[in-house]
Amino acid sequence: MTIVHSLMQEKADLLKKARALSDTASREKRVFTPEEQASYDSTMAEISNVNTSLERERALEEQERSMAIRTIVEDSRRPPTERRTEVLGNQDRFATFGEQLMAVVQAAKTGGRVVDPRLLAAPLGMSEAVAADGGYLVMQDHATELLRRTYEMGAILSLVRRVPISANANGLKINAVAETSRLTGSRWGGVQSYWLSEAGTPTAKKPVFRIMELSLKKLIGLCYATDELLLDATALESVITQAFSEEFMFMLEDAIIEGDGVGKPLGILNSPCLVSVAKETSQAAATVQSANIFKMWSRLWSRSRPNAVWLINQDVEPQLYSMVIPVKNVAGSENVGGSAVYLPAGTLANQPLATLMGRPVIACEYCPTVGTLGDIVLADFSQYLTIGKEALQYATSIHVAFTTDEQAFRFTLRTDGQPIWNAALTPFKGSNTQSPFVALATRA
Repeated sequence: MTIVHSLMQEKADLLKKARALSDTASREKRVFTPEEQASYDSTMAEISNVNTSLERERALEEQERSMAIRTIVEDSRRPPTERRTEVLGNQDRFATFGEQLMAVVQAAKTGGRVVDPRLLAAPLGMSEAVAADGGYLVMQDHATELLRRTYEMGAILSLVRRVPISANANGLKINAVAETSRLTGSRWGGVQSYWLSEAGTPTAKKPVFRIMELSLKKLIGLCYATDELLLDATALESVITQAFSEEFMFMLEDAIIEGDGVGKPLGILNSPCLVSVAKETSQAAATVQSANIFKMWSRLWSRSRPNAVWLINQDVEPQLYSMVIPVKNVAGSENVGGSAVYLPAGTLANQPLATLMGRPVIACEYCPTVGTLGDIVLADFSQYLTIGKEALQYATSIHVAFTTDEQAFRFTLRTDGQPIWNAALTPFKGSNTQSPFVALATRA
């Protein structure tokens, strides 16, 4: 047990003793006896002494850690016989993400001779402590913070359904209803009810289920930092957090849109549940017409309408401004006006995003170029499921970029995702299938 741990335990015991004295007097509705008062005063004095010791020990640790960090480069360049072996710091956790990164660099550059014990006893533990390649898990709070930023920054990631899985699990299996049709006898995969006359006999039916399986895929990011940057924990944390938050967000969102499911999540454009709306007769290449929008809306599963968003390649946007529902004259021979289909952001009060059919329009760099399947998508991401472990695997190496005097940082995130639906839905009445994910087909 470290000195800080011992002092904290001693303080807890003293507080428990003082509380017991106070509770006894309160329960009996009396003041302290002379003996109790003396014991209480003595206990409080001991607590004050422990607090002083804690402050002194923590200040000493901080100075030791600061000294070790600032001499790390020089120490690593000394002859092997002159290098030191130290274990620094006794606090329970790292105060910042940058502080933990610097501690790992410190351990790596000294070949494991200068090691912060918080790397060995972090809440998530250690994966591999290799002398030159420190492999550690980012502490739970810092890992969660990095992922929180990733999900909050991403317009798509913030909409999907996320299911964290346990430390010992590598995937998730879910029983899902095998329903691909709303026709009688097919609802819930086979449930059916009957209107019967007296003494009539129904036929027994039951739901049909399928297994929906997700298995963790690996996403890796690599970044370099100079030795100068490594001496500034605040700058290091800012650079690494922003770089990996944005990169992880990009890769995850791109996979949700176009992933092929091989070593990565299955994207909606490659999902068997995607509904592709054909272009209009004689429609010009690389165009989007109001008729396309109306037909896409009609193919969206009705229960998805309150949650759906439009994703567009930004090159589509100029065509949306000219979209109207035409109004013809009495004879029907010519257009005499029209109402807008597309409402730019700010057209209505408290409308931060543009809308189509009353749903938000999000310009998305993952959508293919105009005229290609997926350049405009109508999607309900509550029907897309992701799994993941919130613990980021972290490793560092001084060898990858040795000639440029840089440190290599590697992060590994394990995740997976796919639409909850495995097929488009045939409606109870009507001939066109429906889905939470609808795209406009290629217009070549």
